[in-house]
Order: sequence, then structure tokens, then C-alpha cells
Amino acid sequence: MKWEAPSDTPATAPGIDPDSLAPPTWQSVREVMWHFPRLLAGLGPLGPRGPEDGPPALVIPGFLATDRTTMDLRRALARGGWRTHPWLMGMNKGAKVDTLDLMCSRLDAIYDGRPVLLVGWSLGGLFAREMAYRCAGKIRAVVTLGSPFSGNLKTNTNICEFYEQVAGHDVNLPPFERHQGKPAVPSIAFWSRRDGIVAPAAARGDGEVDKSVEIDTLHMGFAVDRPALSRIVREIAIFLTAIEGKAPVMGTMPVK
Repeated sequence: MKWEAPSDTPATAPGIDPDSLAPPTWQSVREVMWHFPRLLAGLGPLGPRGPEDGPPALVIPGFLATDRTTMDLRRALARGGWRTHPWLMGMNKGAKVDTLDLMCSRLDAIYDGRPVLLVGWSLGGLFAREMAYRCAGKIRAVVTLGSPFSGNLKTNTNICEFYEQVAGHDVNLPPFERHQGKPAVPSIAFWSRRDGIVAPAAARGDGEVDKSVEIDTLHMGFAVDRPALSRIVREIAIFLTAIEGKAPVMGTMPVK
């Protein structure tokens, strides 16, 4: 007998794009189980990584993730020549009244006269996009990885209710203003059809980014899947070259 994964998503109604609907809830469980063997990748110093003269990048973790969770992501960026910084705000438990204020303070601490690349995974990408409205002058570009920034927030992920329980607010009523449309800085969105948590259309956007790129990985893979991370780093360089008219100047000092 062939086992088939259960489905808790009803058949798509006529006229509804299936890419706009969240994956079945059981896939979120698969994502967590898939990530368990990779937890050891988060060991090591939490400080900045990459060449000291590399262009600055700030990596923002997803919902219920920490700087430990994004360690492999920051390592990949560091190997690409970026000076990558953790967000240093502990576990991301959802939007709080002071979240953006604290993140802007973190950006100020990193800013050295060169605009900072913001890389946000999942919920972290939504925060990164909001920061672009507050402090665009200090942001080089926004990179979102599997972030559900587009469409109906009630239906574009399969963890909406869980998020609301943890964060303590309706997903459509965060404790700060939420902006729509394309940010005021260059933006690139990475998305996957294999994402077990976020609907594909929600992560790629519709006229809300300058470029979207499909990556063959799971939702957790945006933080730990090394082939996917290598592709992401390359695509960021390609994007910035096209936007800025020249290849980005990367760090040359030994990577730390």
C-alpha cells in the first residue's frame, strides 16, 4: 500500500490561484523535523562574520528563530565577501511595539557610512521591508527569503493561528504601521514551490519587488540548505550588479 500525505486543504475553487494558498498544515511539521538534524550548525561565536572590510549585511531570523538558526546563512554570506551581522534580539516571537525601533537602533550600530544589506528570512523579511520605510538612507537593498509579504496574511501561511497565539495580536493588526507595495529601496525576493509553510505567490510578490527568484528548497532550507544558500549569495551579487551598474565591491581580508 502506498502512503499518501494527508491534505487539510480543500480543492481549489475555480478562479483561485493555488500558488496563493498556504501548503497543508502537515507540511509545517515536516519542515521542523527536517531541520532537527541541522541544529548543530548553529554552534559557534555569534559575532560578525566575514572579512572585516566587507560590505555590511544584517541578517534577521524568522518566526521563533534566533541568530543560531541563521548561522549557516550568515556563513554563506561571509564566504561571499560580506561582513554579516546577527540581529542580537533573541528569539523572534513576532511583531512587538518596539521591534522596529530596536532594529533601527541595531542598523545604526552597524552602519559605517556604507548602506547595509538587509537579509530577512520568513517573518524577518517582513520586518526588513518595514525598515526600508523608516531608514531607507542606510539600507542598500532588502532581501527576503520565503517571506509571506504578499497577499492575504490569514491564508498565505499554514501557521497563522499559531503566530497569533504566540505574538498576541491579529496577523493583520501588528503593533506598528504595515506598508503595502514595493519598498523605497531595491528589493529581491526568493521563494520556493517546495516551501512547506508559505504560499509561493506570497513569497515572490506581484509588483512588490524589483526581482523574484525561485529556489529549489524547503522553507527551513533558506537558512540551512547549503546549495540553496550558495545560489542565493550569487543571485544577490547579480541583482546588485544590475541595480547599481557595477559588481559590488566585496571584502578581501581573511574571513573571520
